[in-house]
Amino acid sequence: MTTERKAILNIEGQAPVEFPIMSPTHGNDCIDIRTLGGKTGLFTYDSGFLSTASCNSKITYIDGDKGELLYRGYPIEQLAEHCNFLEVAYLLKNGELPNAQEKKTFENTIKQHTMVHDQLTRFYNGFRRDAHPMAITVGVVGALSAFYHDSLDISNPEQRSISFNRIVAKLPTIVAMAYKYNTGAPFMYPDNELGYTANFMQMMFGTPCEKYKPNPVLVNALDTIFTLHADHEQNASTSTVRLAGSSGANPFACISAGIACLWGPAHGGANEACLQMLEEIGDVSRVGEYIKRAKDKNDSFKLMGFGHRVYKNFDPRATLMRKVCDDVLKELGLENDRLFKLAKELEKIALEDPYFVEKKLYPNVDFYSGIVQKAIGIPTEMFTCIFALARTVGWMTQWEEMISDPEYKIGRPRQLYVGAARRDVVPLDKR
Repeated sequence: MTTERKAILNIEGQAPVEFPIMSPTHGNDCIDIRTLGGKTGLFTYDSGFLSTASCNSKITYIDGDKGELLYRGYPIEQLAEHCNFLEVAYLLKNGELPNAQEKKTFENTIKQHTMVHDQLTRFYNGFRRDAHPMAITVGVVGALSAFYHDSLDISNPEQRSISFNRIVAKLPTIVAMAYKYNTGAPFMYPDNELGYTANFMQMMFGTPCEKYKPNPVLVNALDTIFTLHADHEQNASTSTVRLAGSSGANPFACISAGIACLWGPAHGGANEACLQMLEEIGDVSRVGEYIKRAKDKNDSFKLMGFGHRVYKNFDPRATLMRKVCDDVLKELGLENDRLFKLAKELEKIALEDPYFVEKKLYPNVDFYSGIVQKAIGIPTEMFTCIFALARTVGWMTQWEEMISDPEYKIGRPRQLYVGAARRDVVPLDKR
């Protein structure tokens, strides 16, 4: 909301210009500069939008200094302890946690949308068997708009709600099918007797030969991963979804754009990069060598899965995933596995070594979630697909919030042009 405070901009040769200051529920006050260009003929330059609020939002808040993450005001620690992923999805979509009946109704609604159009399954045959599952997921999700024409009117709240339910329900099916296609195994239909996460696991790991029996410890671990990745404020992929949606693009196209952005190694590919790093180190005996390299400013090697751009303290999601990680390794008897022993040794050093403690390079959520997924049996190339599956809830919520905002406009960032000045073309015979 706008306060009575004003920011005064003094520009040499011009009269001072006033701008209102907006105050949030949490976080930094913002100077409303929407009239800057009209009043002064100037723009601001903010590469990477590090000091720019691109929207107002009621969904997620992060305090990186405190290590705090809130969904609709609720701390992530409490949500992960007391709620399953679909309860969190309901919260993000509707603004409040469901009561028992609302939870049951919402879960049943999602179950009704888990199947995909049979014609869509033929899309997979157009990809190479060794295609990266993220490439497949981007293409198949983008194609959903060719099948569900009855919910593409973005001005209709009911159709937007149907699109939300459809895409949240179908992402596990689409992602599991990408995995099955890679392995050459037959696609598994959804089993509506199972919960959301258990159903995804049976589509990933089940076969038509026998009834799949979910392990509750592993289901809880993956469900927690989904919850911790459901939304994360205005990150690169969420901003991509909002920017694509600002043009009036259909929600399936917007989510496909978000998945494509998430695929980048600087964003959603971090947990995959973490496992690749562990494979490179190879053995506990080489940890000291790589720790030394990580401290060397002249060495290009970096410890993946440590530190976070947003969290300047401990990543609150990592605290939760650390316990989940221990539970999974114990359940599967993998405490002495080569790769996981190596990961635990790296964790120990990062939490005790003065260099890492001083720089606050603590293990982040990607470090632990990568280990958990590897232990469950999910291949590293699928990690970002799992991330996308979970983040779709946040993307759709952010998209809906933007479309519903009466102030929303098509995104059109300005630029600081530093190319050639105006010049004339010289005819070819005179060059």
